[in-house]
Amino acid sequence: MLTRRELNRALLDRQMLLRRHDAKALAAIEHLVGMQSQAPLPAYVGLWTRLLDFRHEDLAGLLTDRAAVRIALMRGTIHLVSADDCLALRPVMQPLLDRLLRTSYGRRLDGVDLGEVANAARALMEERPLSFAELEELLGQRWPGRDALAQAVRAVVPLVQVPPRGVWGASGQARHVPAESWLGRPLGDGSAAGDMVLRYLRAFGPASVKDMQTWSGLTGLRSVVKGLDLVTYRDENGVELFDLPGAPLPGPDAEAPVRFLPEFDNLLLSHADRTRVMAEEHRLRVFTVNGIIRATILVDGFVAGLWRIERERIERRRTERAGETAVLEIEPFAPLGAATRDALAAEGERLLEFAAGDASARDIRFLG
Repeated sequence: MLTRRELNRALLDRQMLLRRHDAKALAAIEHLVGMQSQAPLPAYVGLWTRLLDFRHEDLAGLLTDRAAVRIALMRGTIHLVSADDCLALRPVMQPLLDRLLRTSYGRRLDGVDLGEVANAARALMEERPLSFAELEELLGQRWPGRDALAQAVRAVVPLVQVPPRGVWGASGQARHVPAESWLGRPLGDGSAAGDMVLRYLRAFGPASVKDMQTWSGLTGLRSVVKGLDLVTYRDENGVELFDLPGAPLPGPDAEAPVRFLPEFDNLLLSHADRTRVMAEEHRLRVFTVNGIIRATILVDGFVAGLWRIERERIERRRTERAGETAVLEIEPFAPLGAATRDALAAEGERLLEFAAGDASARDIRFLG
């Protein structure tokens, strides 16, 4: 039997959060089986908080060199993944995307030949990257009176969001190109489900089948698990957990330094039972009604509050240029001890230097 604290330490270790790792950004992204990238920039902070000496250009270069891409995968959400994982995992996720398309847009697409729509969309995006609005307008010329055509294409055709979207310091609307065209290689055959589960356990285990399905959005994974060589445990509620033989279990007393997690971090999204990292009473403060997953602080390995960086304009004399102060606001859920506040302030200074290095001044405020 594994206690909640033992599961917490195992998860933090596999998520590269017990210590910063001397690893390349691409290796970290692949170890994590991708990073949720619903917003384009939080993954930079997610890598910074896990890696030694991570720089913005380390990820930006992967995107511009096409070694990494942003594409709809697990849970039907945009993920940052390596090019190899894009090609291998996207076919595995096809049943999920088909289901989401049926449940969300099925009636509006009734009678539409999705194969024809996909072929037409591919031809259009081979000419130039297109936003969904542009794609919808162009497809509407062939299928007048129909809507949700771009959403149908998103489900049927593997689409990557191309730079400058996702590049730190750049801006650009989300525009899309078929993955095979962008990467110059074909998709996999969809047989990587077993390997996907093994990699999930390496990054998130030990975990139940329900956890695996929560992370991926897929159903029917119990049959996949049965075909794998795994060890089993139970949690404090008696739930069966699976793991890789010999996978690390650091123990409940392993030291967990304070960490700043970005918005949408998969640490909070990849288990059916999130209490191994976040108390249930904090869920509504982290998960908003409009689908935003707020940036959080970890104290002793558990979610203990929120953080955000606000920009405040500095008014100067006429002879001087105006500037901005970047203020890191830390909002703990409960009072913090002096040592913890000091540790968060020290880590926060490093975060501000990374995330707001262009600001004229920087400050940290504890709220509440």
